[in-house]
Amino acid sequence: MTDQEIIVLYKQKGQEEKAFTELLQVYQERLYWHIRRMVTNHDDADDVLQNTFVKIWKALPKFRGDSGLFTWIYRIASNEALSFLNQRKKRLALRMDDPDQVVVNQLEGDEYFDGDYVQKKLYAVIETLPAKQKIVFQMKYFDEMKYQDISEILDTSVGALKASYHHAVKKIEQAFKED
Repeated sequence: MTDQEIIVLYKQKGQEEKAFTELLQVYQERLYWHIRRMVTNHDDADDVLQNTFVKIWKALPKFRGDSGLFTWIYRIASNEALSFLNQRKKRLALRMDDPDQVVVNQLEGDEYFDGDYVQKKLYAVIETLPAKQKIVFQMKYFDEMKYQDISEILDTSVGALKASYHHAVKKIEQAFKED
């Protein structure tokens, strides 16, 4: 089903659950991978994904259609992932652990991650990026989103996104040159 068809179905009396099931089928895997690249760990990604869909379910009656369903859902998922990352950084800071190194260690110990050395290195470098550069890089590079869509999701100008992506790419390139 298209986003429009899902919204039309949702607005029909008694069809809310069916529409939400369709929404899950369309977006669950894409959102999982979007979130997973942000939080790195499979179990954390599952938790954030579940929280995302709970928020979507609660907020769907208020969806006005000012933006596309896709961008609205991705904004919720991105915000949930960023909130999770901020909470994790605070928890790790209290324990005096290096948050970036903890994430790299989790990635290396993740039974669901089967990447080679280059992939591990890429994910490790991405972890060191500032949050904004990290999310912009992931959405552009992994999700292959257009700047305009990212702009709507993150509520940021296209110019600022291009600059963030450029800086992220330069930092990643530099890390690989130093290796």
